Amino acid sequence: MRIMGLDYGSKTVGVAISDPLLITAQGIEIIRRKQENKLRQTFARIEELIKLYDTSEIVLGFPINMNHTIGDRADISLDFKSKLESRTGLPVVLWDERLTTVMADQAMKEYGIRREERYLHVDRIAAMLILQNYLDYKKNKRKTE
Repeated sequence: MRIMGLDYGSKTVGVAISDPLLITAQGIEIIRRKQENKLRQTFARIEELIKLYDTSEIVLGFPINMNHTIGDRADISLDFKSKLESRTGLPVVLWDERLTTVMADQAMKEYGIRREERYLHVDRIAAMLILQNYLDYKKNKRKTE
């Protein structure tokens, strides 16, 4: 069983998946849609990926404000979480995603990826960072138990 990481945005969903041993996260794709509230195809693709990768849990990036408050984007993510749990039957864990997009952009900049091309990858890499942070947390939690 694997864990899926999602970076949910207004028109994209970055997707990452763990390895079977739950050690590393790999970014696998970006699901794109034309309108924010058109989610039918997005959910259908997520369900396909869940089956393909034998997924048992989903980690959803939760956009908490820098001052620890919950804004409009977080409310939208909570609604998406509820729909995702209902559609898939899987547990969905909210995970603090603050600065993951910034870190993804910075990593691409360091690798020499031009600004014009970064938007093609940033959501997938952000999903990978969200998932990797969660996997590291779970690993460290097991060590202290």
